Amino acid sequence: GMRYDGVMEQRKIRVLIAKPGLDGHDRGAKVIARALRDAGMEVVYTGLRQTAEMIVNAAVQEDVDAIGLSILSGAHMHYFREVRSGLEARGAEDILLFGGGIVPDQDLPKLQELGVGTIFTPGANTQDVVAYVREAVGARLKG
Repeated sequence: GMRYDGVMEQRKIRVLIAKPGLDGHDRGAKVIARALRDAGMEVVYTGLRQTAEMIVNAAVQEDVDAIGLSILSGAHMHYFREVRSGLEARGAEDILLFGGGIVPDQDLPKLQELGVGTIFTPGANTQDVVAYVREAVGARLKG
């Protein structure tokens, strides 16, 4: 809330967690969303079967700092590319885009070229995800 002691309150990091595509499993996404919330971040969880356009719209409307895409379906390249270009089209390319799921090693360089941050594999330590988002978004907020 508002404080009048002259200290700028650091605003919370806002993260959108989304499950694009037809993959019906969202346990991993929920675990990450909960970990980020427990770490004091604001998490917008869009649920299952989101299109890239829905994800971009939600991210822009909610003014998030980061988007985490949870992908197990093998369509990761498609969704990361679509979300990335959607963000650019909306002038929101400074939003951090990262992911969780199963991505073949040969796709990692392509994702990096797209400007996608770290991809966490299933079973990644949630504290690592929290630390990564804090650090990557913190660096962006400082500009």
